Amino acid sequence: MKTTIHILHTNDFHNHLTDSQAAFIADTRNGLRDVLLLDSGDAVGAGNVGVKPLGEPILIRMSETGYDAMTMGNREFHVAETLLKHKIARAQFPVLCANIRWNIDQGDGLPVQPFIIKGTSSGVRVGVIGVTVPMVTPRMAARVVSAFVFDDAVDTVKRLIPEVKPQVDMLVALTHIGIREDERLAAACPELDLIIGGHTHVVLNELSIVNGVPIAQAGWYGRYLGHITAEFDGGLVKGSVQGKLIPLR
Repeated sequence: MKTTIHILHTNDFHNHLTDSQAAFIADTRNGLRDVLLLDSGDAVGAGNVGVKPLGEPILIRMSETGYDAMTMGNREFHVAETLLKHKIARAQFPVLCANIRWNIDQGDGLPVQPFIIKGTSSGVRVGVIGVTVPMVTPRMAARVVSAFVFDDAVDTVKRLIPEVKPQVDMLVALTHIGIREDERLAAACPELDLIIGGHTHVVLNELSIVNGVPIAQAGWYGRYLGHITAEFDGGLVKGSVQGKLIPLR
């Protein structure tokens, strides 16, 4: 049976999400069948080491809007475990980052997830792997004050593909690594069906295709809502992934 799924996406809000924008996104989501709503990070207003004592209200608004997942951006990160947890605490949806790990093994789970698998109402399974720009690496002096370090995003996705790909009908990398790294990811991982990126505030009115992998990015500050469609007919129909941007202001 032929099915069309929809993926709505945003990135780099930097706390610029108005009531009217959120309502438009929610109405668009609610008007579609077989839909996921994703964000590629840097939603919050605080800086890389900044923390709002009362938390990030935009994450409450995004939760109410119906987001299914977001990737942790550099703005959501903090070197201190307690403060990272605080910065993302108001998100009532999964926050993803597969390339982060403990600097010193804590013996318990990380505050973020590496990936999710979401089923649509038509039974299409979409795998979403999240990666972000490495903020602290094992070679940086900053590692001595950080609870976390990051691995290379491309290497991380390559490592996870054999685990996630067999479980899904469509595999998406939800990234906050910038357009050039998205292109490197596409070149290294042709098994991906789609890359949805952020970090470099690029406006891609049409999908960029690298090594057969479509790449999407929707600017910054909530200027656009990205809308991806993909057709399934016993599997993902080759060449059916299409994308456009819908102006939000």
